[in-house]
Amino acid sequence: MARVIAICNQKGGVGKTTTAMNLSAYLAISGRKTLLIDFDPQFNATVGLGIRHLPDETIYHVLLAGQAPEKAIKQTFLANFNMVPASADLAGALIELVNMPDRERYLRNFVEKVSPDYDFVLIDLGPSLNLLTINGLLAADEVIIPVQCEYYSLEGLTQLLETINLIKQNLEHPLKVAGALLTMYDKREKLSREVAREVRRRFPYRVYNIEIPRSVGLAEAPSFQKPVIFHAPQSAGALAYERLANELIEQT
Repeated sequence: MARVIAICNQKGGVGKTTTAMNLSAYLAISGRKTLLIDFDPQFNATVGLGIRHLPDETIYHVLLAGQAPEKAIKQTFLANFNMVPASADLAGALIELVNMPDRERYLRNFVEKVSPDYDFVLIDLGPSLNLLTINGLLAADEVIIPVQCEYYSLEGLTQLLETINLIKQNLEHPLKVAGALLTMYDKREKLSREVAREVRRRFPYRVYNIEIPRSVGLAEAPSFQKPVIFHAPQSAGALAYERLANELIEQT
């Protein structure tokens, strides 16, 4: 059975999509069948991986327009790595879902249909707390929380943990916090070191051993529509995501 993992933080610019794209690629390279679902109306992961699709073959059309699930699942250029693209249409789902029964579980219903074919299903969520985010968290069994190494991120981390607890209590969904991932880390900067130390001291769940550094290779890769392993495989960012994939595989 697949491990279904949401990548989420209510704060933007913390490396959610970068993590979703590159972690998925390294899981696939390790031999794990991996599906990445772009569930962000900004659809940066879809663009960043260069996924070509017809206008009616996105996650929105599967959930709300009756499209068959297999129509939206696209093979990337990497073996073992499939993706469900998103588009700007997904923003309309926020309005359409409001008056629908079981509105929080549409994505979960889709994931339950396709997850038996995979070892990992990763869900890239947008930087806000709304009905799409709730759908993503309910569809997942675990959540990885990227945390940028700056002080404002600590406040956002507390808010997200409160949201996760509300989901567990009010919607009776046993969502597990797989861990916090420190991103945009610069060991030369005192602030990065202090925030990393504080997160490791205060965060009540696992904090991954690897920190994702600031990396030109990571920043450039989406413009070439590739994961970093195909753009700068020996860069610090690429090696960090390889180590993260290994940590995740070993994690039970």
